[in-house]
Amino acid sequence: MLYLIALATGVLSAFAFQPVGWWPLMIVAIAALCELAARAGSLRRALLIGWAFGVGQFVIGLNWIATAFTYQAAMPAWLGWIAVVLLSLYLAVYPMIATGLAWRFGRENRLALVLALAGSWAVCEWLRATMFTGFAWNPIGVTLDDTHVLGVSSLIGTYGLSALVALAGGTLWLVAQRQWKEGGALVAIILFTHFLPRPLIETNEAALKPIRIVQPNIGQQLKWIPGYEQIAAAKLSKLSTLKDQRQELIFWPEAAVTEPLSDNRPGAATYIVEERSEAAKETSGRDLLLTGGIAFRSKDRRKIDGAANSIFVLGPGGKFVGRYDKAHLVPYGEYLPMRPLLSAIGLSRLAPGDLDFQPGPGPQSLALPEGWGTAGFQLCYEIIFSGHVVDPHHRPDFIFNPSNDAWFGAWGPPQHLAQARLRAAEEGIPVIRSTPTGISALIDARGQVIDSIPLGKAGIIWGYLPPSARPTLFGWLGNAIPLALGFLLLIAAIALDRRARYRPI
Repeated sequence: MLYLIALATGVLSAFAFQPVGWWPLMIVAIAALCELAARAGSLRRALLIGWAFGVGQFVIGLNWIATAFTYQAAMPAWLGWIAVVLLSLYLAVYPMIATGLAWRFGRENRLALVLALAGSWAVCEWLRATMFTGFAWNPIGVTLDDTHVLGVSSLIGTYGLSALVALAGGTLWLVAQRQWKEGGALVAIILFTHFLPRPLIETNEAALKPIRIVQPNIGQQLKWIPGYEQIAAAKLSKLSTLKDQRQELIFWPEAAVTEPLSDNRPGAATYIVEERSEAAKETSGRDLLLTGGIAFRSKDRRKIDGAANSIFVLGPGGKFVGRYDKAHLVPYGEYLPMRPLLSAIGLSRLAPGDLDFQPGPGPQSLALPEGWGTAGFQLCYEIIFSGHVVDPHHRPDFIFNPSNDAWFGAWGPPQHLAQARLRAAEEGIPVIRSTPTGISALIDARGQVIDSIPLGKAGIIWGYLPPSARPTLFGWLGNAIPLALGFLLLIAAIALDRRARYRPI
């Protein structure tokens, strides 16, 4: 019975994430998890309770993954739900470990249980984002994206926010247990975070320059139809040249141009091919265009042996300025692990084509011409990895995060946006998102959405590049902060547990 309640509680907690966004549900769910862990009676039962909670949360919260399978013909669409369940069974191992540690060090002291759960949850979320290439989607701290507490991430990071959410849930449980002294102490700590200083915004060279974010509303079912690239180019061109004659920095989505923009084989263009750049050429002669595209790679310069999912920076007329290659690729989406084995049993990657993408070197910054400042890049899924989005040796003025969220139904895009907001707040750097079908957004250095275009609509965001903030504490020290916080909470829990065990009778 405890396992079914844990599963149902996990399901309930999933509605704290976007697009529902009922964030108090996560605090209530964590409080319920504390009660279930306290009643477990054994480590094995506590582990299964945490695992059931995680399965419920991930199956509902990650339902958008199943939608991606409906946009390819190589595998049956129902396999998408099998993928969601199998992935959730694995991801639930991390809340399982956190709940097991909470029971182990909280059997004799309820405050110790709360501290152990909060500390181990932060550490386990970091592990989830790291192990086996990592899957950092939906840390529980992201449920605070629409609250004032979001700004605390500039000090303690996303996983520190997750510890804070777990502490809030534990506090609610302690109060329900009439543990007034312990609950009051935790309430004071949580309220204190509300008044912590936020990063100071400073004007930089690129700030307040005019920008245009383009959302063409080109669905995934249309993008790869032969010949459709001309229609897509016309849509992008119209939205990029409409109305305003200012010199602008223009942003297009991931894979906005489906034909390769780079090919280093003899006889191929070394940068954007002219006949494939009509939309880029029709932008203002003074504009700078940042767009997603594909680059072919050839080691021997005779045949294609790899490709990169890239961001191209193009000057007037499609002139090549610079390129960034995506580093953190999506397994089964952009490459097929163990390809010889899995392809033999009929599996394929979700993106069209049999050529796997190859990773780039990691976060990079590029100094743009014409006084546009320095751009950082995170392509689509990369933006979810806290502490890994900025070149530590060359801090950018803004981060461009083109994405193709047309795969991900109604739940994926708002969850993706919420995580992009966290990266902006953590690093004190504005984030610009351009997607083909939404949600495109302009996010300031405190994680607040200045403007956005909703799902399923074509449109433009006209605005000015927001200023960045001074380097944040998290920007300096990264995930060392939430990890240290997590281990400190665990150490405090262990100390309380030992004190309770060995106190004089």
